[in-house]
Amino acid sequence: MKRNIFFMYSISFFQGMVFYSSIATLYRQAAGISIFQITMIESISLVLSFAFEIPWGVLADRIGYRRTIIICNTLFFISKIIFWKSQNFADFLLERVLLAIVVSGLSGVDTSILYLSCDENDSQRAFGIYGGLGTAGLLSAAAIYTVFIKENYRAAGFLTVISYGIAAILSFGLKEVKAAQKGERMSLRYSLIILKETLFNRSLLFLIAGVALLYEVNQTITVFFNQLQYTKAGMSVRLISGVYILMTLSGLVSVFSAPLTQKLKPRFFGAMLFVVCSFSCLMLAFTQNPFVSVLGILLIRVCSSLMSPLGTELQNKAITTIDRATALSMSALLMDLLAVFTNLVFGKLAEFDLSAAMCFGGFLCILGAGLYLISLKRADYK
Repeated sequence: MKRNIFFMYSISFFQGMVFYSSIATLYRQAAGISIFQITMIESISLVLSFAFEIPWGVLADRIGYRRTIIICNTLFFISKIIFWKSQNFADFLLERVLLAIVVSGLSGVDTSILYLSCDENDSQRAFGIYGGLGTAGLLSAAAIYTVFIKENYRAAGFLTVISYGIAAILSFGLKEVKAAQKGERMSLRYSLIILKETLFNRSLLFLIAGVALLYEVNQTITVFFNQLQYTKAGMSVRLISGVYILMTLSGLVSVFSAPLTQKLKPRFFGAMLFVVCSFSCLMLAFTQNPFVSVLGILLIRVCSSLMSPLGTELQNKAITTIDRATALSMSALLMDLLAVFTNLVFGKLAEFDLSAAMCFGGFLCILGAGLYLISLKRADYK
């Protein structure tokens, strides 16, 4: 199944090439969309992602993973065309509705194809390369935008359409790795059975909760709180922009996840990532130094990038049902629900004091480490 791995890697690279990523908000504002309208669209998209998550998982197991990838990547391509041509609120809303359908549809299916196409114990390396190529695509697009496109927002949208069109075409090169299911597997009753299996799979449940906490700390601090921390440290806008490139580059470390795990073993390596992330949060809570601020946020980003391939492999190994996409959709839904809670607490604490929010991040990482170690002990991993 090396053919599948090649095509999935290629798809990841071209879907990483979002040429307007650094000016996405400006792109919308240039079309007359306000910040409030942008946040409203994002909220609607998030709700729809929740709603479509489980139905898509069930459907993917029903029609097969290859067909699901083809359908979703075709819709992805169409959504980029809509974004490129969008002129008003309704256009941009339609793009995000399609995006919500696509993201929930691909959730768990892309990693399932990789997992089932790899040799035993080689999936973590594949997940690392898969994520790294997505980052490489993003960096390539950013470089092309900076040098050639500059302030031509619509040209950035058009080039993104081209890259996603290529990704959609590449999807047809995939081979099916799972026979389509029939009968009762499309029913609500069967979905509830899978949900019950997921909830009673304590090893999987603890793993989901543990890694979800680390991911949410990373998402909140490196995406939303980073600029607040940089401003607190007295950094200029130009310097903050330069650091953004560094943070994006750090995502490439995911390719080292597998060799480091083999050398240090999943238990120790994973626990170390949680501890380093927790220490970084506490370091950010008690500093106003620019260098220490950048270092702390960089370490959190690196820890998350290294954990992602390991967490994905362990999650796939912990699944016992043959309907892998459905189970992974259940897992993603549980992670999203946990994210809603942590986001609310993070937001309230940040309004009160940014240092308190950073300390909360450190606490979540320690809690996540405990859940992670319990999950590996129950699954008898070393």
